[in-house]
Amino acid sequence: MPKMKTRRGAAKRFTVTGSGKIKRGKAYKRHQLSCKTRKEKRHLRHATIVADVNSRRIRRLIPYL
Repeated sequence: MPKMKTRRGAAKRFTVTGSGKIKRGKAYKRHQLSCKTRKEKRHLRHATIVADVNSRRIRRLIPYL
């Protein structure tokens, strides 16, 4: 059986925490930041955990995570 390939795009976007959950960056912080409030931009800085519904799909994309 050959090795499984990692989807490089997914590997660059997701990391795993110590407890095994998948961490991701938040969306909506690329452009049009002048119309967003300071509070909104501050909350977008921090990473968040991927929902359990999607985590199984992401693990399939990154088999050696």
